[in-house]
Amino acid sequence: MNIQIFGTKKCFDTKKAMRYFKERNIPFQFIDMKEKGMSKGEYTKVKQAAGGLNALLDPKCRDQDTLALVRCLTDAEKDEKVLENQQILKTPIVRNGPKATVGYQPDIWKAWQQ
Repeated sequence: MNIQIFGTKKCFDTKKAMRYFKERNIPFQFIDMKEKGMSKGEYTKVKQAAGGLNALLDPKCRDQDTLALVRCLTDAEKDEKVLENQQILKTPIVRNGPKATVGYQPDIWKAWQQ
């Protein structure tokens, strides 16, 4: 398994995800989205694996203006705006190669281990 956890250090669910993998001695790479964020390629693969952009958007995010703007844009413009403003994405985003989850999903992560 090649686990990447995208999130922020202050996000409670991101901390729970990191604890989940630590407790099972599964190595992972943490990417702080406030410092680095996802590349366009990573974003595209995660969006596809998660079931589309709406699955990635956080309806409770602090930046409601950007979230509302993204919902009004065309599909091509949405991706660019999301890449510029990754704070509107729900965290943690846990990636295992071509597979990805959004939010705290221990049942799915357990299935990855089998």
